[in-house]
Amino acid sequence: MNWNSFGEFLHMSGYGPYVWGSYGVFALFIVVEWVQLSRRRKDIIARIKRMARMERGD
Repeated sequence: MNWNSFGEFLHMSGYGPYVWGSYGVFALFIVVEWVQLSRRRKDIIARIKRMARMERGD
């Protein structure tokens, strides 16, 4: 496909909202997944540290 302007590229012959919307939803899911993984990692590290303290008797 050839577009004559950036506006036509974004519009994509009327399919732009669907295409860019799907990219946006995908990006949102990736960010949410990254945040959840970061929180889970912190929780696991904290749990391991607590278990290590309990084994030492602190």
